[in-house]
Amino acid sequence: MSQLIDLDATDQLAALRAGWLTVPELAEMTLDRIDGRNAGLNAVISLRDRDAVMAEAVRLQSESPRGPLHGLPMAIKDLTETAGVRTTYGFLGTRDFVPAEDSPMVARLRAAGALVIGKTNTPEFGLGSHSYNRVSGVTRNPYDPSRSAGGSSGGAGAALAARMVALADGSDMMGSLRNPAAWNNVYGFRPGYGLLPNTPVGDMFLHPLSTDGPMARSIRDLELLLGVQAAHDGRHPASVGPYVPHTGRVPPLRIGWLGDWGGAYPMEAEIMELCEAGLAVLEDLGHTVVPLDPPFRADLLWEAWTTLRSWAVAEKLRPIWQSGPQAALLKPEAQWEIERGRTLSAAEVHAASVTASDWFRRRAEMPVDVIALPSAQMFPFPADWDWPKEVAGQEMDTYHRWMEVVVPASLIGLPALSVPVGFGASGLPMGLQLIGRRGEDALVLALGRAYEAATDWPGRRPPPAPFGHG
Repeated sequence: MSQLIDLDATDQLAALRAGWLTVPELAEMTLDRIDGRNAGLNAVISLRDRDAVMAEAVRLQSESPRGPLHGLPMAIKDLTETAGVRTTYGFLGTRDFVPAEDSPMVARLRAAGALVIGKTNTPEFGLGSHSYNRVSGVTRNPYDPSRSAGGSSGGAGAALAARMVALADGSDMMGSLRNPAAWNNVYGFRPGYGLLPNTPVGDMFLHPLSTDGPMARSIRDLELLLGVQAAHDGRHPASVGPYVPHTGRVPPLRIGWLGDWGGAYPMEAEIMELCEAGLAVLEDLGHTVVPLDPPFRADLLWEAWTTLRSWAVAEKLRPIWQSGPQAALLKPEAQWEIERGRTLSAAEVHAASVTASDWFRRRAEMPVDVIALPSAQMFPFPADWDWPKEVAGQEMDTYHRWMEVVVPASLIGLPALSVPVGFGASGLPMGLQLIGRRGEDALVLALGRAYEAATDWPGRRPPPAPFGHG
C-alpha cells in the first residue's frame, strides 16, 4: 500500500473511490512522506498539526464525496489566503498571519473535497524565480539540493517532484508556474487570462498579468485541478470558465519554434538541444515544427513588461510601503519594483499597454497554431544565490532579466504549458513552453497529453540520497 503515495493524483483518488485506500491512510502516508523528505528540501511549510489533519481525514472518510478532489491531501502556495493556516507571503511583516477566510480558489478546492495540510514555499510576495525568504528559508531542488527549485511556485514544484504531494496549485506572473515546472521535471500550466478568475476585490481591469494555475506530474492531473480552479465567477469581468477539456484526436498543428528569439535571450549550453529534441517528439506525432524569425522586438516586449509589472507591484504593495516600519522589511527587489512603479507616468503605462496590444495582434496574425520557447534560460543555479547575475556570459541588469523568455506569453495572457524535455549533463532538468492562442487552453493541454504519452519524463525520479528516509 505504501507505493500508492508515489502515484499521481488521479490514481490516488481512484484508489480512494475503489476502497483500496482510505482518506486517513492517504493522509498518514502523505504526512510520513513529508516528515521523511521535506527536511532536505524545505518545500512544504506551515504544516498543520498532525492530529488536526487526521481528524479532518476521518471526517472526510465518513462523508459522501464532495467533489473530484475528495480526500486528496494538498499544500497551498503561500501567496494564497488559506483559512486557519498560517499564510506569510514569505514576508517578515506577515509571518504570523492566519487568515479567517479562504481565497475563492482555495474555497473551490475545499468544496471539491481537498484536504489542506499546509503551504508550499515561495519568494517574498512571489517576486523572483527562486523560492527563498526570511520567514521560511530556501527551497532546494530534489534533483540536486545544492540548487534552486525555481519559483515563485518552487515549493510546489519540489514537493511534486519529491512525491510529497500528488497535486499542487501555483500562480504565474512571470513564469512562476513554468520555470519551477521545468526545474523540477513536472508539468506547469499558466492558463490563458480569465480562465482562472483572480479574487474579485478592488480593481479587476487594470492588472491582468498574474493568474493562478495547476502543477502536476501528469497532464490528466493538470486538467483535474484546472477543472476545479476554473469555475466561472460572474463577479470578475474576465472570467471565461469553466474549463472544458479537448476531446478526440489532436489535429496536426503548426508549431513555431522561436528558440532564443534570434539571440535576444542568452541560453546556457544544452537547453536549445533539449528543447529541439522535445520538438522532434511532436514532429513524430504528426505535427509540423517551423523555425521562426523573431516576430516582435524583444526589447520592446521587455520595456512594456517591466513597466506594467512595476506598476502592478507598486500598487499591490502600496499599503506596506506607506506603513512606515513594515516598508523597511521589504526585500531590495520589492523596494526596487515599488520605487520604479511609483515614478511611472500615465503616458508610460499607456505606451506599455499599446506595445502589449501590438504584440497580441502580431501573435494573432502568425501562421502557426502554437509557439514554442524554452521554459528557462539556464539550469537551476546554486540555492545560496539571491539571483543569477549573468547567463551564458551576458550580464543581467535586473533581478528577473534572466527569465525574460517567459515574457511573450505573460505580457498578453496566453495559455502556456511547460513540458519536461529531459536532463542536461549535470543531471538537472529542463522544460519547453508550448504557447497557444487566447482561448485555446484545452488544445494546448491536449497537445501536452500526447507528448506525455510519448515521453513520460516525470517517471525519472530524483535520487533518494537528498531525502534521507520516507
